[in-house]
Amino acid sequence: MSDVFTTVLLLALPASGKSELRHLMANIEPERLEREFHIGENLQLDDFPYVHFMRRIDEELERRSAERVFYPANELPFFDSRDWGTLIELLNADYDDLMSRNRVNPSSMAEWLFDRIDRAALTVDIKPRMALLKEDLRHSIAQTLEAEAREIRAGIESQYAESYEGKTLVIECARGGADGSEMPLSDGHGYQFSLPHFTPRILRDAAILYVWVTPEESRRKNEARANPDDPGSNLFHGVPLGVMLGDYGTDDMPYLQETSERDGYITVDTHETTYYLPIGVFDNRVDKTSFLRAEPHEWDAQLVDELCGALREATETMWSHLEQR
Repeated sequence: MSDVFTTVLLLALPASGKSELRHLMANIEPERLEREFHIGENLQLDDFPYVHFMRRIDEELERRSAERVFYPANELPFFDSRDWGTLIELLNADYDDLMSRNRVNPSSMAEWLFDRIDRAALTVDIKPRMALLKEDLRHSIAQTLEAEAREIRAGIESQYAESYEGKTLVIECARGGADGSEMPLSDGHGYQFSLPHFTPRILRDAAILYVWVTPEESRRKNEARANPDDPGSNLFHGVPLGVMLGDYGTDDMPYLQETSERDGYITVDTHETTYYLPIGVFDNRVDKTSFLRAEPHEWDAQLVDELCGALREATETMWSHLEQR
């Protein structure tokens, strides 16, 4: 068995500290990262770029006096909450491309990405939306979004390596449900819906690093970090309050921990198989991570050490359960 995790699912509510932890992993000494946390050189996938890209499509549709297809408004959740599964299918496609080092250079990257979104949506029984747009409208939006689409793709292809031995893939996503929802969550919300949509190629090796914050703390930190001049940034994007309350007002990970068939694992029944994903909890209810938004040379060494102690405890739990699985 390798000394590092193959795949870590980095899961939590928005603004919980996920992106800050990824920022830490990308800037800490590789030897320390492997020695203390069983995390190798990072490869990183995230569904937020697709969330942002879908909103950009709707903005451009609205600007052309056409009907939106993903969100009623930028301040509101998806029309169809099954699109949380669409996002997982997009991550699956990115994962397959990463592992196979698949490079693409279509004449229009935006059109290519439109087609990929439609294909991903079909897997959760949502009919194509981009393919049904009038050709001239679709082409016009593609021209406007071409640079953004190429930036998304470049972020994936830039991570291709000759060998993935000793590397750790970190996949980040946030899930939840409407404020006041009872468990289990339904209608496409929560991790209970999304986790089974991951490909078996991801699930068979995955462990979960869960960053624990309350929905109230998530909303507070979301407001504090939001930079309206950088809405596409992982570290500084703000989620609208309507989305925070409608999609992230509650969190079903504690429920999944309590109802799991095995302590220390999350049970995922999918693809005619039961997967037991080891879980480690990084308790960030008292904020340990916001200082990481600064440049690494500005980080306080004592705060880094305190954070690393809590992170080490979570990853050691994950590692010990992974060995026992």
